[in-house]
Amino acid sequence: MTVFSLILLLAFDFNPDIKQVVQEYHKLENEASEISFIHKYEESKDASVMAYVTSIAMKQAEYSPNPLRKLQLFQENKTILNGLIDTHRTNIHLRYVRLLSQENTPSFLGYNEHIEEDKLILRNILEVEDETDYLDYFIRANTSL
Repeated sequence: MTVFSLILLLAFDFNPDIKQVVQEYHKLENEASEISFIHKYEESKDASVMAYVTSIAMKQAEYSPNPLRKLQLFQENKTILNGLIDTHRTNIHLRYVRLLSQENTPSFLGYNEHIEEDKLILRNILEVEDETDYLDYFIRANTSL
């Protein structure tokens, strides 16, 4: 590979196949695989990919022995995820990841204010045949829908 080819390759944003990202996300089994996932996709500018990375970054709070750090990690990544949704309101991956996070977060953290909104949007998308149909299985299998 020439230097020019390498520069050209690096000039383009890293946008992995979202179907692959979703499959990898659901195969994560431990802290090491989650950290590897974050590092693999953290440079992506794609909002859908960013949702999965942010979700796993939020989940890293459970591995911290420091309660304040746990809360800080959770809050930082919750803010990022909610900000992504504010910017990309119709992105189905963002809604799915947020619902998944809210349904799996301990209630004392109070991260449940968007459950009904996200369920409504996801319920509607489940009824439509579109390019996100591959996600339908994961929505049904991993959320209360």
